[in-house]
Amino acid sequence: MRKLTGAFLATLLATTGAIADPVDDTLIVNEELELVVRTAAPDHLSDTLDEVMSGWLFRGTETRAMQADDFDNPGMIFVEQAQDAWNTAEGTEGKSCSSCHNDMESMAGVKGTYPKWNEAAGEVRTLQMQMNDCRENRMGAEAWKYDKGDAINMEAALAAVARGMPVNVAIDGPAQSMWEKGKELYYTRTGQLELSCANCHEDNYGNMIRADHLSQGQINGFPVYRLKNTKLNGSHSRFKGCVRDTRAETYNPGSEEFVALELYVASRGNGLSIEGPSVRN
Repeated sequence: MRKLTGAFLATLLATTGAIADPVDDTLIVNEELELVVRTAAPDHLSDTLDEVMSGWLFRGTETRAMQADDFDNPGMIFVEQAQDAWNTAEGTEGKSCSSCHNDMESMAGVKGTYPKWNEAAGEVRTLQMQMNDCRENRMGAEAWKYDKGDAINMEAALAAVARGMPVNVAIDGPAQSMWEKGKELYYTRTGQLELSCANCHEDNYGNMIRADHLSQGQINGFPVYRLKNTKLNGSHSRFKGCVRDTRAETYNPGSEEFVALELYVASRGNGLSIEGPSVRN
């Protein structure tokens, strides 16, 4: 068994006394698209993990089934809303997303590469940051609030057209320093409980913590429809919740810290299929 770390986490794990290994199952969406939900860990994780696994494998039978059928996946309602927004002209330029990009399917290769270095801006950008750049500088429209409403809906739609394509986030070149910052955040213990991301999602995945089954914390399925709060959730909002649960002062969605953390965590899932919008507890 993997070593338990963090006194509080060890106590929570001890209260269940249970281990629930990820299921041996295959994700086929709409009975036609098979997704990669487990694969060899990317080279930069070779000293910590042999295999990377989607959070889908750690969920119950009913939850997994919901994601396998678009008619049952509640996240697809928001994808449909984004598809309408894609063709709606906004801003002073009277343009829509489709004015430049045509059909949304033309963006199928985009989601799996973000976050990524933007040469013109001289920074690492998430997909939502790039969407807002287009809105402000090409459409003359107001920026969307991070991980909210239209922004998270559109990210889910861009994930949906990319389903089955691999996560392939670049971590070298000018993006490397941001990746290193994200890695440091991932392994740094925070809050009164002195827990890091790694304590749960690297040291203890497969264990039960109270009523929840700890996964590897992969984000290839984001945006995620959570049954807990009945809405789409972005990765930054999930980061915020996790940091808050360590009883630490957290960062805001869209902050430099969470951009760095998204870059690092996304890279941990290189090779897994894009699943969004996925369904989780």
